[in-house]
Amino acid sequence: MEKIMGLDLGSKTLGIAISDALGMIAHGVETFRFAENQDSLSIPRVKELCAQEGIKKIVLGLPKHMNGDVGIRGEVSIKYKEKLEKNIEGIEVILADERLTTKVAENALIFADVSRKKRKKVIDKMAAVTILQSYLDSH
Repeated sequence: MEKIMGLDLGSKTLGIAISDALGMIAHGVETFRFAENQDSLSIPRVKELCAQEGIKKIVLGLPKHMNGDVGIRGEVSIKYKEKLEKNIEGIEVILADERLTTKVAENALIFADVSRKKRKKVIDKMAAVTILQSYLDSH
């Protein structure tokens, strides 16, 4: 089994999570920040982590509306998937429905009594953990 990366793409941040070697438990790595709508700036960091950790599979959150439609943010994620595949050799990128993952992550942080200010700093990383853990649990 190899490690798998989970990504939560926002307009200014990329939440990054990586699984353990057994592919059972996701843990947060970082929240990569970039200028609004400049997500290409995060690709060298993702590529670096893939090389360091021996990652061949990425699970990228695909935001959908509650009715299942893919909106503007979903289109951005689809384009990001294409950029990743073009720039990182030998990588498989899987789009995973991420409806409610940020809400689940936020609720977990609230339950853990994390302050609003700290939540804002880690919410994207935690959403990436939720996306990846959901994928791991279903496989």
